[in-house]
Amino acid sequence: MELQQYDELTFENIKHIDENGVEFWYARELQTILEYMEWRNFNQVIDKAKIACENSGKRVVANFVDVNKTVQLNFGTREIADIKLSRYACYLIVQNGDPRKEVIALGQSYFAIKTRQQELH
Repeated sequence: MELQQYDELTFENIKHIDENGVEFWYARELQTILEYMEWRNFNQVIDKAKIACENSGKRVVANFVDVNKTVQLNFGTREIADIKLSRYACYLIVQNGDPRKEVIALGQSYFAIKTRQQELH
């Protein structure tokens, strides 16, 4: 994808709101946006982000929540592992993402600004 196809809505469009009004993102949806083709490669970035989260004194389990999702396949359904991510978790993921990808730079800017706005409110 070309960078001009990405904007703030790229990340807003995959944002979810839970029953308590708390926003979150699914890691597998973020993986696609950030152009990681394989889950195992993206999961390595998530692991680095979890370390950064822990080192910053934040609770990993509050920002990276393991979940299972049922997906529809041609031959039926299957459960896959996914992760519900806080805005802060997404920020850490893009900070640890592949800096050669232009969408990573956009994500770094988006999540830094949005995280700061959230802190101010």
